[in-house]
Amino acid sequence: MAKDYYATLGIEKTASEAEIKKAYRKLAVKYHPDKNAGDKKAEERFKEISEAYAVLSDSEKKQQYDQFGDTDFHQRYSQEDIFRGADFGDIFREFGGGEDIFSQLFGGRGGHSSQSHTYHQRRPQAVKGQDYIMRVNIPLRQAVSGGERMIHYQHNNQSEQIQVKIPVGIESGQKLRVAGKGGPGPRGGKAGDLLLEVTVDNDPVFQREGNNLQVQVNVPFSGLCLGTSATVPTLEGEKRIKIPAGTGNGSKIRLKGHGVPAHGKHAAGDLYAQIMVQVPKKLTSEQKELLKQLNKLGL
Repeated sequence: MAKDYYATLGIEKTASEAEIKKAYRKLAVKYHPDKNAGDKKAEERFKEISEAYAVLSDSEKKQQYDQFGDTDFHQRYSQEDIFRGADFGDIFREFGGGEDIFSQLFGGRGGHSSQSHTYHQRRPQAVKGQDYIMRVNIPLRQAVSGGERMIHYQHNNQSEQIQVKIPVGIESGQKLRVAGKGGPGPRGGKAGDLLLEVTVDNDPVFQREGNNLQVQVNVPFSGLCLGTSATVPTLEGEKRIKIPAGTGNGSKIRLKGHGVPAHGKHAAGDLYAQIMVQVPKKLTSEQKELLKQLNKLGL
């Protein structure tokens, strides 16, 4: 469940450091376990407000929380990260050693327990920067065959060109990762990555079905009846095929291994030539007469 640290402390997002501390002190006095012995609800509320204060009282954590939102923030910070370096000492002096309550509630993750002094001495944990997502369109033929593509990338108000390797057989919806081209890493952490979400464009000649390709080949009616040959476009160039007599309209002839090239665990796909009757838009007088005769003969 998402957490709203500002709502937890009952403050506005614009609250000052002093207002944050004041709000927390008021709630901490109310829900402190020393004043609510055995009250589990008060204990949980005390944990919630203490976590909120640990984040909002730290300018760097607060900036990360405001920038990325609750979900992304908690993917970057564990509870130990949240409480590391938090200073509750001046708030809990009035409880007479009440600061040690964090050792009991959080297993030593709190601000001034004997264990947490060790955290103060450690170097803050580096956090990887945010990943960026960019949509990119790739022609079908390049998606099938692979290769390299220049991507124009706008980052921090600067335009950059990135050479990206396109793997053989990539499909729409898959992502390409470009390491180190995302957001900067807090506290010296690694930069995030750029994720390129691929959309494969339609092709005027080839249609793709998995690792297979399909292409339409138009043949005259007489060729289907008597048998003929036709030229079929492939990724490697044109190929001549034989069309047996009596081939039906819409029939497919397989050209083995002429689909998507072999990649990874996938064998090469096939190319299917779909044979379609070619109907002329205009006929000569001689063609019309012949067709009339054929029509009388039942063709």
